[in-house]
Amino acid sequence: MIDTLWSLVADQAAGFDPVRDVIDIALVTLGVYWLLLLIRGTRAVQILMGLLLLLGASLASQAFELTTLQWILDNFLSSAVLIIIVLFQADIRRALARVGRGVFPSVAKREETQVAEEVARAAQALAQRGVGALVVLERETHVLDLIEAGTAVDAVLKRDLLISLFLPASPLHDGAVLIQGGRIAQAGCILPLTLREDLPEGVGTRHRAAVGITEESDAVAVVVSEETRALSVVAGGVLAHGLDGARLREVLRDLLAGGDAERQCMAVLSGRREHEPPHERVVAPVARS
Repeated sequence: MIDTLWSLVADQAAGFDPVRDVIDIALVTLGVYWLLLLIRGTRAVQILMGLLLLLGASLASQAFELTTLQWILDNFLSSAVLIIIVLFQADIRRALARVGRGVFPSVAKREETQVAEEVARAAQALAQRGVGALVVLERETHVLDLIEAGTAVDAVLKRDLLISLFLPASPLHDGAVLIQGGRIAQAGCILPLTLREDLPEGVGTRHRAAVGITEESDAVAVVVSEETRALSVVAGGVLAHGLDGARLREVLRDLLAGGDAERQCMAVLSGRREHEPPHERVVAPVARS
């Protein structure tokens, strides 16, 4: 593998064109920088570091003439393209989705607005009836590997359907509903609970599950409290409690627009407007190890 790389470098040096090659290098640099921004804060960074360590081990085995180790690593790294596709399939899908949103921003904006509208209306109706609910909206990080999947639904996101899933008569009302790509993907899902101890007094299991899933991913969670009928939204481990329907709708639209969940949630929820209701409060996330 190393000999192949050196021969490739030599061939490229023979046909050097300053203008063309500078443009080529600049485009590749921008692409790598964009990919690094895309995977920042995700598990893909750990996988990438593991691959780089294997590449370093391959170079070291060649330098110290460790024949057996070099043969194993060379055979493994010879399929690097296939390995990257398999390991980073979720991130590749996320990158393509982001490119698509950039090409068709008006379509993406309509979808985000529709999702925010349906979820906010359903949450309001459930709160009025005193029915608890937990809705997880997947953004760019795939969350199925972080949760215990429930029952597959794969239905168009509609207010009435979302309400019916959480009614006490429904066998799926105790779990969370997962929304992917603007559709109701799963119902009755079990989410990881946060271990934090700085949450507001009286916050129950639904809120802990909402904080837990948003600590592990960039998903957005909406919680309807069965006891207090309060609406909450969680993103990046940041909990905003006591929202009304209009504010919930506005916050969801901003968060679903993309970007850093924690930064956006803090910007949206920590006093962005002077006339925000005094009962709204924000719980800042603790430092993560």
